[in-house]
Amino acid sequence: MALVYVQCPQCQSIDVVQFGKQANGTQRYRCNNRDCPRTIFLLQYQDKGRLPAVKQQIVDMTLNGSGVRDIVRVLRVSSATVINVLKKKEPAVKQVNERLLHTLDPPQVNVILRQVEHAEMDEMWSFVGRKSQQRWLWHAIDHHTGQILAYVFGTRGDETFLKLKALLAPFGITHFYTDGWGAYRRHLDPSTHTVGKQQTQKIECKHLTFRTRIKRLTRKTICFSRSILMHDLVIGLFINRYEFGYAV
Repeated sequence: MALVYVQCPQCQSIDVVQFGKQANGTQRYRCNNRDCPRTIFLLQYQDKGRLPAVKQQIVDMTLNGSGVRDIVRVLRVSSATVINVLKKKEPAVKQVNERLLHTLDPPQVNVILRQVEHAEMDEMWSFVGRKSQQRWLWHAIDHHTGQILAYVFGTRGDETFLKLKALLAPFGITHFYTDGWGAYRRHLDPSTHTVGKQQTQKIECKHLTFRTRIKRLTRKTICFSRSILMHDLVIGLFINRYEFGYAV
């Protein structure tokens, strides 16, 4: 007789017990680890979209330029599965690069502020559903490193810019570089504000990177978001993984 331990696919714990059966007779298991976010699971899923590896592949493909229908064709899962997997990632998305604020000890906070003294800010056009429904991505980057500090989505009005400005307050930025859009002139102190394309080349390059790597942002394409939630979520996941360094 051989003893085989069943391992929880989420937390890797072997403190697992049998927990009844599915309607088709498949054995279910329950993880007794109280800290495990997924307590009930199967060893073999008939639905391929339930496999953790497939779910991760859906996210990876989305963040590497694949649209929902591309993923459906390649992985042979339903479009509802793709959308549901992405929607479940929404709580993990952050709008501020918190690693830049919280990874150092309090005595070293001043060092961070000196590193983020100057910032570039700009807004990026996109749309949801149709081009008349514009959706603008406002973000700021470190002028020296090009790392994104924070971002928001909304209209091109002053209220969206003020949200971004509030998110940037903890960084202690002393000087801003922007283009000539009126919201910047109205809400930034002229003594700490420089207008011109010469000092915003890094953030313009960042826009090009986004449009190249995120299919929903490509200007001439049939791939676009039908809902604001999916539009903001996909772009937010991309920024969180490749700019903030979070494992999403």
